[in-house]
Amino acid sequence: MIEYFWVGSQKHFVDELNVMEFENNMVLGRFGGNSSSGQYKNEDGCLIWANPEDDWEFVILLDAHNTAQSAELVLSTIRTNNEKIINLLKLETRKAFYEINNFILSVFTSKKFKEDCQKIKGETACLIVIRKEKYIFWLSIGDCALYLYHPELSTLGEYQQNHRSFYEWIGQKSAFNHSVPCFSAGIKEMRKGKTKILLTTDGLIECPKANLNSAEEIFQMIEGFTIKDGLIALLDEVKKKNVRDSTTIISWEVINKETAVMPSDIR
Repeated sequence: MIEYFWVGSQKHFVDELNVMEFENNMVLGRFGGNSSSGQYKNEDGCLIWANPEDDWEFVILLDAHNTAQSAELVLSTIRTNNEKIINLLKLETRKAFYEINNFILSVFTSKKFKEDCQKIKGETACLIVIRKEKYIFWLSIGDCALYLYHPELSTLGEYQQNHRSFYEWIGQKSAFNHSVPCFSAGIKEMRKGKTKILLTTDGLIECPKANLNSAEEIFQMIEGFTIKDGLIALLDEVKKKNVRDSTTIISWEVINKETAVMPSDIR
């Protein structure tokens, strides 16, 4: 099983491109921003768990502000519950998604977690993505983005799966502090064949003059590249455009051998 986590407060990668490839073809790309534009810290974070034998990946992408403490809190909380979550991932896919969704929401709305949030400074966007068999699940708080690339979807202009939602965070000022938690969640059946999955913080999307504010532009730029080389190209582009904000990207490919649903009038 693959297990990896990182927070920008550990190593900021300011002025530095870093690309890490895991044994199951998942790739993590990081650029902490340009010091020439005023950057001096990195408040992104991520967690990657993957079990190729059991055919699943569990990924968290975080984009904090004010301090990295909120990203640190989310990761430490999830890691504390890793045995529970991994056991849930062993369930049948439909039940696994349902149970993990409920469990994570129960953790984020718990009295202890809310109290912990009041002891830190700052907030974080949080995108949780699980791929199990031919389905992908996400729970999204804030403005990190989840994209899928498959020819059948791109032909119809579909790439982005979650809705980037502003004024939603976890932390000191939390979307879970009120009587009604605010978040979005979804499940998608992947098409037959190869699907490229890509998660990114907003440093990539909102980089000035980089022309990467849509998923179509992002995938056009990395077409024909390996996942690793594609992430290097994206990060090099935002570095050249002198972006200040940090960028963290996680990407991998999945091959679905099963037939996906088709309309009844297509034979």
